[in-house]
Amino acid sequence: MRSEGAWDEHRPPSTDLLDDCVHCGFCLPTCPTYLLWGEEMDSPRGRIYLMGEGHDGEPLTDEMVAHFDRCLGCMACLTACPSGVQYDRLIEATRAQVERRHRRTVRERALRSLVFKTFPYPRRLHALRPLLRAYQRSGIRLPLPNSARAMERLLPPLGRAARVPAVTPARGTRRARVGMLLGCVQREFFGDVNAATVRVLAAEGCEVVAPSVQGCCGALSLHMGRDGEAIAFAQRLIATFEPLAVDAVVVNAAGCGSAMKDYGWLLRDEPAPWPARGAAFSAKVRDISEWLVELGPVAVRHPVEMSVAYHDACHLAHAQGVRSAPRELLAAIPGLELREINEAAICCGSAGVYNILQPETARELGERKAANVAATGADILVTANPGCLMQIRTALADRGTPMRLAHTAEILDASLCGHKIIAS
Repeated sequence: MRSEGAWDEHRPPSTDLLDDCVHCGFCLPTCPTYLLWGEEMDSPRGRIYLMGEGHDGEPLTDEMVAHFDRCLGCMACLTACPSGVQYDRLIEATRAQVERRHRRTVRERALRSLVFKTFPYPRRLHALRPLLRAYQRSGIRLPLPNSARAMERLLPPLGRAARVPAVTPARGTRRARVGMLLGCVQREFFGDVNAATVRVLAAEGCEVVAPSVQGCCGALSLHMGRDGEAIAFAQRLIATFEPLAVDAVVVNAAGCGSAMKDYGWLLRDEPAPWPARGAAFSAKVRDISEWLVELGPVAVRHPVEMSVAYHDACHLAHAQGVRSAPRELLAAIPGLELREINEAAICCGSAGVYNILQPETARELGERKAANVAATGADILVTANPGCLMQIRTALADRGTPMRLAHTAEILDASLCGHKIIAS
């Protein structure tokens, strides 16, 4: 029996996975918090050491929790690690332990409660839209605490909410039938991205099924240690899409796609047949760029005369390993010039709700990313995640170099379907 320490017996960070780390340090130059502060315990290697200390009997102190909380979960260390350390499994298990075993301050509990009672619920977000729009138009700016101020600053301009049909027929010959995740923040704050995604899929011969009753995928909950909540969201989403008999479930938000591809693991201890159902569902999940490359093009690409800086969303590039597909799609558009961003592998500071829970650190990373984006001199920044769009837009505005931003699907929509790019 292991010593009493930081962890309980329910899914602690695996000692086998901890032992895979040889402490070589290849992860250090890719870790955003280590880059900022040079603090060993704010690196993947240091956090893995602390996880081991928890197994050896060290208590879960406020200081230890702070090091885990400061991790963005960007998974750049997965890409950099030569030993294949599964840091994603380790940090998710650790955060679930922290949520159960650590007593946060009243202020922290209130903020997290607000976030998780709002963001994963599209209907609640939709109900808030009129209030948020009225607040934006009023020009009034209230004195707010840091986290609330961060939410206010990140909020994109709210126009009319765009909705997509439950079923959209393919243009021309039907090549596939796909389901589409509408998302939560994506659905309510970036509805134009969903509409563009549907048009692009239809143009490439896909019948698109997007049930309005679908809920949250559970990504935010999973990545923040609320595993019971994540499991419930995952089960409901699987039950929604299973009867639709689709060839793929297409996702246009990187964090959501990362979580959905991991349902088999998330549901591994649930009663049968949930582990098998989770694995079968995950096998059908594709990022929009990944699916379009896999399907192959049939729609005519019309010129889009602009220079584009492409930003790798962390949960697309590092967690899903999807890097070449969006670049391939963009590079195939006539007239479009694709430009790379310096320090492309470094997180912008969005990281789900990190920029709300850790606003100062997120701001530092946003400033660093914005400087690198501005240095490209591109006409527009393109990425594949709503959080990145909000974070980088705010950081660029803060440095006085506002720039147009768009989702990959919106650029494709302009080329394939002739729609105007509604940049944030």
